[in-house]
Amino acid sequence: MVMSTATMAGVAMTGDERMSRGRARRLPATDVELLSQEALFRLMIWLSPAYPVGAFAYSSGIEWAVETGDINDVASLRGWLDATLRMGSGFNDGVFFAQMHRATAAGDDAAAVEAAELAAAFAPSRERFEETTKLGRAFADVTEAAWPCRALARLKEIWPGAVAYPIAVGAACAGHGVPLAPALHAFLTAIVANWISAGVRLIPLGHTDSQRLLQMLEPVVGETAQRALVSGLDDLGSAAFRADLAGIKHETQYTRLFRS
Repeated sequence: MVMSTATMAGVAMTGDERMSRGRARRLPATDVELLSQEALFRLMIWLSPAYPVGAFAYSSGIEWAVETGDINDVASLRGWLDATLRMGSGFNDGVFFAQMHRATAAGDDAAAVEAAELAAAFAPSRERFEETTKLGRAFADVTEAAWPCRALARLKEIWPGAVAYPIAVGAACAGHGVPLAPALHAFLTAIVANWISAGVRLIPLGHTDSQRLLQMLEPVVGETAQRALVSGLDDLGSAAFRADLAGIKHETQYTRLFRS
């Protein structure tokens, strides 16, 4: 099973005062970023399940965890997602999102390339790499066609490699003036909602249970977003070993509904 958050508490990254290579910074408690109507509209559209990036086709290894019995009900799914969000790909994607947003807003091409390159290289398995880069490319293509901005065009110019999902969304949000803090919180919420959607279909669960689970994970999303905001690239890492293993094992499953 996924290690409990209590077990992994000793390796949790706290985003302390040091300025890391990834340009971490501490935000004051009163730093509230308000969304304009335009920014709110775009953020809701881009992170909606209806936005055509194909996120519904991926389970991030949850399908394997269900098959092996690691996940079989609401409680076990909650534990799995809690650990993955706090100590695995959820936190890491949050850091990449924040770093890309800041680099784009500052016009810092070197920092943007560093974040984009590391995000693509950081995937622990082939399927995880394909998931994040296919979602990233789909998001960038659709958004550039429907919501063009200089930031996405510039990303193509400076980074010819695969674009991870948090990199694409972070660049678009910065390019359209969507403030970092609410954008990151919404991004992590969308990721968790997609994970829960996969669990609903695989276990299966009722839709009411899925909403209860979203409610239970609300504080975890908020805490993870705050940690990601004050963390840098040096703070990246994963202690959700079973979740990473699920991404590796999924590609050899005999039958599969999902692409990861």
